[in-house]
Amino acid sequence: MTQQSAIAPKKISKLAKLFLYGKKFATGSLVLSEGFYMVFRHQLYKDPNNPANTRYVQFFCRRLCDVFNLEIRLHGDMPREPALWVSNHISWLDVAVLGSGARVFFLAKAEVEKWPILGALAKGGGTLFINRGSGDSVRIREQIAQFLKKDIPVLFFPEATTTDGTQVKKVHGRILSAAIEAQRPIQVCLICYVNQAGELDSIAPFIGDTSFAQHVLAVLEMPKVTAHLKTLPAIHVADHSVESLTNEVQRQMRQGLAELQQHVLIDKQAS
Repeated sequence: MTQQSAIAPKKISKLAKLFLYGKKFATGSLVLSEGFYMVFRHQLYKDPNNPANTRYVQFFCRRLCDVFNLEIRLHGDMPREPALWVSNHISWLDVAVLGSGARVFFLAKAEVEKWPILGALAKGGGTLFINRGSGDSVRIREQIAQFLKKDIPVLFFPEATTTDGTQVKKVHGRILSAAIEAQRPIQVCLICYVNQAGELDSIAPFIGDTSFAQHVLAVLEMPKVTAHLKTLPAIHVADHSVESLTNEVQRQMRQGLAELQQHVLIDKQAS
């Protein structure tokens, strides 16, 4: 084999990656444009936290899943009653995946509102911006309780960090007290990313020292992945303390994720 013929496949591979990136970025730009069109066409910015607007959030999230080559598979029906939603947290992709299945608004750090392009889109689409920092837990809880009292469905990640998807980490229960104050149920949703081999996908999780830009590029190269979503029966908060509610959410999230994985992952030993 000549040196020229040995180098050729490498050049083709690089060109293929550039073509893939270019195609995905073009599609992504189109989806962002569609998002702004919806915000201004339907004047969502005039009433951004109207629960009726969640259908537009859902449409936009589904389009994002198309960009990132994610197939969504729902297990059971997605509830519609106002609730405080919680989910395990694996990646920034979770927002697109969960939003494509559930009609909810998401919490975001206040500084996200100042991000170029995405900040404006998130604000117009009804993202709930929360001030975070030392001593802000009471303020956050009060803000969420007010949203829930207005029947605005809110989703947050109680683990407060991302994982590799194998298990649920410790649940932090302070924000759960907002559901007790508003007398709204907790709706648990579990997510599981599965690759084409029937195993937990290793690319989708956003963990370790990988930068956001590096992870975006890795996701753009990622073969099709199936994101499985499973909801559990609502947890009613009557007679619960913050501690007992936290323990119950922790138990149900861990059990629910184990059951979902048992259902969707291929048992290599059995095969």
